Amino acid sequence: MIDTEKDNSTVRLELKNRIIESATLAFRTNGIKCITMDDIATSLSISKRTLYEIFEDKESLLRECVLSEQAEMCCYLNEVMKSAKNVLEVILMCYKRSIERFHVTNKLFFEDIKKYPNVHNLMKSFNEKDLDSTIAFFKMGVEQGIFRDDINFEIVNLLVHQQLDMLMNTGLCKKYSFIEVYESIMFTYLRGISTEKGAKELDTFILEYRENRKNVKNNGMLE
Repeated sequence: MIDTEKDNSTVRLELKNRIIESATLAFRTNGIKCITMDDIATSLSISKRTLYEIFEDKESLLRECVLSEQAEMCCYLNEVMKSAKNVLEVILMCYKRSIERFHVTNKLFFEDIKKYPNVHNLMKSFNEKDLDSTIAFFKMGVEQGIFRDDINFEIVNLLVHQQLDMLMNTGLCKKYSFIEVYESIMFTYLRGISTEKGAKELDTFILEYRENRKNVKNNGMLE
C-alpha cells in the first residue's frame, strides 16, 4: 500500500511538472489570454478534470509557471557562478539567457499577466530581489576592475528597468522586435558603466554572441 501511494505521488508530480512545462511554453509563445485550460489539457492528452484536480484555475497554474521559471533561473545562476572568471561574465550569461527567453516570448505575455495582479506582483517581487543581487554584482565588479567606481548603480539600474517597462507600452516594439530593443538597451548600458578592461570583455562577448546568432539564423533555427 505504501509503495502504491509513493508511485501515485510520483506520477502526480511528474504530471504536474509536465503541465507546468507545457503551459509555460504556451503562455509565453501565444500570450496568456488566448490559452485556455482546455487547450492545455488537450495538448497533454489529459482530461480537463485531471487538470483541475492539480490546478484549481488558470491563475494558480500561471503562478506555478512563474515560480518554476524563477527556480530554474536561480539554478542556472548558481551553475554559472561556479565557472565564471569574473562578475561581468556572470551578468552577461544571465542576460544571454534572458535574451534567449525573450526570443520565444510573445509581447502579449507581458500585457496579459497584468490582468492577474497576484502573479504580476509575484514577478515584480522577484525583479526587486534580482535588482538587489545585480547591484551587489556590480559592486563586486568595481573591485575586480570591470566596472567604473563613479556610478550609482541603483539609480542607473532602476532607470534601465523603467525604460524597458515604458518601451513595452510604446510603438517602438512595433517597428523593431522587442529583442532588438532589449539588446540595444542592455549592451549600451553595460558599455557605459564598464572600465576599459570591462569594455573589451563586453565587446568580445557581443561579437561572439552575434556571430552565434547569425549562424543559428543561417541554419534556419531562428526566426
